[in-house]
Amino acid sequence: MIRIRILAALAASLLAGTAYAQGKTQLLVYTALETDQLKAYEQGFYKEVPDVEIRWVRDSTGVITAKLLAEKANPQADAVMGVAASSLALLDSQGMLVPYAPLNLDAIMTKYRDGKNPPAWFGMDVWGATVCFNTVEAKKRNIPKPETWKDLTKPAFKGQVVMPSPASSGTGFFDVTAWLALWGEKGGWDYMDKLHENIAQYTHSGSKPCNQAAAGEFVVGISFEYRGNTNKAKGAPIDLVFPKEGLGWDLEAFAIHKGTKKLEAAKKLADWASSKNAMILYGKNFAITAQPGVAQPLPNVPKDFEERLVKMDFKKAADSRERVLAEWTRRYNGKVEKR
Repeated sequence: MIRIRILAALAASLLAGTAYAQGKTQLLVYTALETDQLKAYEQGFYKEVPDVEIRWVRDSTGVITAKLLAEKANPQADAVMGVAASSLALLDSQGMLVPYAPLNLDAIMTKYRDGKNPPAWFGMDVWGATVCFNTVEAKKRNIPKPETWKDLTKPAFKGQVVMPSPASSGTGFFDVTAWLALWGEKGGWDYMDKLHENIAQYTHSGSKPCNQAAAGEFVVGISFEYRGNTNKAKGAPIDLVFPKEGLGWDLEAFAIHKGTKKLEAAKKLADWASSKNAMILYGKNFAITAQPGVAQPLPNVPKDFEERLVKMDFKKAADSRERVLAEWTRRYNGKVEKR
């Protein structure tokens, strides 16, 4: 009899748990956020919106962008969170986003959101270019610390530079976009030709080059400030270099995907993603958030970081993406790491 009661209690408990889970709206969210950021953002959201559950589909920016475009005729995602604004501008041009003004839109700086009203997307935070320089390995090889992008084309760096492929990484794409903006079409490609001579490998991830430099596999990893700052904080023998000519950058941004059957839940996520509480969480990882005055200064990131960013036109980057990636692939694809 006792055994029957225990089994009945267990069955009731399982049914209650199932009912609770069924009571939640499940959102499929495509993201390029770093894996070590997702849990904190997820928990922050659940604390305020307990009736919505997130299922993440995570990969590098270029992979997520290609996946979304491939699924255009049969959309799967409900929302896109933490994907480059240049990618979201491309999706918007394809009519793939639902314009929505989140509750906290007015607090977001206009330069960090779509200009339409209501906007198709809004920014969360800025991530920008950083060179991770391994001081120990550099000393062994008598390689001087670089101060500029052009320093990386010097013979001393041959075979000691890794950077992300722009075809798969948003970090790689904003590097290429910045170099073309700084030096024009001819000057930008001329620079990349010279840099290519020193490149050991193009990676699929924007984090990997800094991780490789931190581990001493290469002297230089072209990456972004979050990964550089976290690796240095863990004790990696790296200096973070912010090249003087200017820094490529993009926004981690949010959008609701057209075709979602869970629009109200997606709006709840948008409202939270634009909130000050969310911005505080972003600010623990990045020096610039879309709401001003929220992010705390990060060690190893210069106070004038925002002033060093090159001028960015998200629509232009979106419109030229296919052409730029085709040209880059034609020239440099031979050194892209194998999957």
